[in-house]
Amino acid sequence: MTVGASASMRALSEVAGPIAARLDQIGLPSGYAVRMGGERRDQEDVFRRLAGALAVAIPLMYLVLVIQFGSFVDPISIIASLPLALIGAMAALVVTGSTINLMSMTGIVLLMGTVAKNAILLIDFARRAERRGVARRLALIEAGRARLRPILMTSVAIVAGMIPVALGSGPGGGFRAPLGRVVIGGVITSTALTLLVIPAVYDLVAGWRDRVLYGARPGPARDADDDATEVLHRPLARPLARSIDEDATRLWRPARAPRRPRG
Repeated sequence: MTVGASASMRALSEVAGPIAARLDQIGLPSGYAVRMGGERRDQEDVFRRLAGALAVAIPLMYLVLVIQFGSFVDPISIIASLPLALIGAMAALVVTGSTINLMSMTGIVLLMGTVAKNAILLIDFARRAERRGVARRLALIEAGRARLRPILMTSVAIVAGMIPVALGSGPGGGFRAPLGRVVIGGVITSTALTLLVIPAVYDLVAGWRDRVLYGARPGPARDADDDATEVLHRPLARPLARSIDEDATRLWRPARAPRRPRG
């Protein structure tokens, strides 16, 4: 037997959830079962496919970062930035009264590739500073200071571009609105927390790697604190940031042909 109904002016998940809860309370005789079909079954299939795509995207992202950084340990701190976006995404859905549907799940998949760029900017700068002989803690502090502006600029651009989508204006805007709300909430929280959490995670992971592989031990805490205080009081004109950027520009600048002697 098939029982059909249509939901008007309400999301599918808002209607199907209470119905499924009531059906679970019904005691059915042996050999009988109740299954949800129609759009509910299609929605569950889409959710499974999106979850599978997310499960594949994260390992692929990790492998790309391993190739880029030449290390299996350093990309762990970048992958750690992905859960930070889920905090803002879920909070945005709760505040706006939206539900987890096709568009919100699509927004979460989109966030996974968007929020990692902040951590990449920080970790890449810190690694280049370490290769120049700068202590790890000082390199992380300088990375947060030097890369703050590009991180804020890109995050503000993403949020500004998603505001019309989040407002849900125009035909079909209500269906697309959860995508914009998820992206805005995830980008805001990930931008704020990445500057605080990712440097600490990188310091812990890199310190563990050095102790395991090389038997290195951290230096005196007092000296590290004194050096960190010195970096915090530096002027905004960052010699280390400029030197690293100049090295990167020189690396990609084509070599000039030697001049021929006159005469």
